[in-house]
Amino acid sequence: MVLLLGRDDRDPLFLQAKEAGPSVLEAHLGPGEHDNHGDRVVTGQRMMQTVGDIFLGWQRSAGIDGQERDFYVRQLRDWKGSVEVEEMQPQGLRLYARLCGWTLARAHARTGDRIAIASYLGTSSAFDRAIVRFADAYADLNESDHRTLQEAITAGRVQTLDI
Repeated sequence: MVLLLGRDDRDPLFLQAKEAGPSVLEAHLGPGEHDNHGDRVVTGQRMMQTVGDIFLGWQRSAGIDGQERDFYVRQLRDWKGSVEVEEMQPQGLRLYARLCGWTLARAHARTGDRIAIASYLGTSSAFDRAIVRFADAYADLNESDHRTLQEAITAGRVQTLDI
């Protein structure tokens, strides 16, 4: 459902209502702390958004079938940039991947309780060392996987496209 509001017909405000179903985690962990699935979605979005949406909210109302359903409402803005990933050159694709990773990491970093995390980790460097060991092992695995792929290409078991 989209509702059109604004100062005039050249200044539209679009509000989008989307149904919010149960979290996929509920099947494994049981119901969460939110009584309304829309509230759960909105809470998560507010934690991750750098700039909040003043129209972001939730409600429970009857769906088109008459059944009570949870919804969340947000301003519909298509201010997102987009690129044709399939047409990118390797250098551009690397930059794009870095930007996507940075954006995702920043959003998720906003959701943690830094005091609770710092208290849990304490003052030792055990966590730091564990992360370094994991990163080294993961890099080794990536290099091994890449060698295996290169060998498969050379042997003709995998075909590549020249772009």
